[in-house]
Amino acid sequence: MAAKHSKLVNTKARFDYELQQTYEAGIVLLGAEVASIRAGRLSMRGSFVTIRDGEAWLNNLQLSPMPSNAKYLPENQRSAPRKLLLKRNQLEELIAAKQNNLSIVPTKLIPGRYIKIQIAVAKGKKQYDKRAIIKARQQNREAAKSIKRAF
Repeated sequence: MAAKHSKLVNTKARFDYELQQTYEAGIVLLGAEVASIRAGRLSMRGSFVTIRDGEAWLNNLQLSPMPSNAKYLPENQRSAPRKLLLKRNQLEELIAAKQNNLSIVPTKLIPGRYIKIQIAVAKGKKQYDKRAIIKARQQNREAAKSIKRAF
C-alpha cells in the first residue's frame, strides 16, 4: 500500500524550517488525483500553503498521473493549487501565523478513506543552522563507521 511510501513525507520541510504547530486538513481532489496520490506518484518538495479570501490553498504539490489516467489529469492541473478543508478556528490561527511572518508548509500526506494532509506553521532556518545540521550528521556517520571498523 502507498501508506509506507517515502514520498508521502516532506523531509525537506524539516530541514528548511523549524516546525511549530501542526494541523490536519482535508484536500479537495479529483478522482485522477486521488489515484495518483494512492499510487505514490507525487512530490511535495517546494510546496507551500497560502491564504486567499479566507481559504487555505496548497500550492506546488506535483502530481504525476498513472498511464491509465493521464488523460484525466492534464499538464496544467498537475501542480494547480488545491483547496484545503480546515475548521474556522484553525484557519484563523493560520491567518494569525501568516501575519507574524511565519510560513505554512505541508509535512505529511495521510492516505486513508479520505486523503488528508498534515501542515505545520514553521519558521525558516538560517543557512548556518542548515550547515550545522549537515556537519553534525556527517560527524555521526563517521563515528558510526569508525566504531563499526573497530569491531
